[in-house]
Amino acid sequence: MDLIYVWSKMLKKLRGSAIINSSIHRTSKVESGSHIVNSTMDRYSFCGYDCKIINCNIGSFCSIADGVIIGGAMHPIEWVSTSPVFYYGKDSVKKKFAEYERPADKTTTIGSDVWIGDRAIIKAGVKIADGVVIGMGSVVTKDIEPYEIWAGNPAKFIRKRFDEETIARLLELKWFNLDDEAILKYAQAIRNPEEFINKI
Repeated sequence: MDLIYVWSKMLKKLRGSAIINSSIHRTSKVESGSHIVNSTMDRYSFCGYDCKIINCNIGSFCSIADGVIIGGAMHPIEWVSTSPVFYYGKDSVKKKFAEYERPADKTTTIGSDVWIGDRAIIKAGVKIADGVVIGMGSVVTKDIEPYEIWAGNPAKFIRKRFDEETIARLLELKWFNLDDEAILKYAQAIRNPEEFINKI
C-alpha cells in the first residue's frame, strides 16, 4: 500500500469533528472536518468530511456526502445594514456599533432515508421529506416532497423515485422506524420495492 496515501488519510482523520449542543445517535457517524451545531442526527445516518450543519434535525438512514452545508445563521436583510457589527453576538468582526437581537435562526428538517450529494447547500428553514435524493452541487431553497429527486442551482424537481402507489405505501410503512431485528429480517428484499413492501 502507498505510504503517502495512508499518511494523508491518517492526517485527514486526525482533524476530528466539531460538534456542540447536538445529539448524534450512537449508530451514526460524523467524519472529520465537519462542524455540527444545535442539531440532531437519528440512527444509522452519516455525514461526510468537511460538512457544516447548523440548526438541523436529521432522520434515520440518511447519507450526507462531503462538503455539504445545511442551515446557518441569516443576516437581517430588512435592516439598513446586514453587517454583524450592528447585532448581538460574537462574530468575525469584534467591533460593535449596536447589539440588537436578530430574528431567531430557522431550523432545517431532513427526513429519513435522504441522500444528499457532494457539496450541496440546503437553505435554513427548508423541509426535506423522507426518501429524497439531492444531486451533487445543488442549492436547495424550497421544501421537497417525499421520494423526489432534485438537482441544480437553484435545485429543481427532476422526477420521483417511484410511482405514486409505491410512494404512498412506503410512507405508510415508514420502514426506517422498524427495530433492527425487523430490518434485518426484510433486508434481503431491499433491492425490490414491491417485494420489500409485501414482505412487511
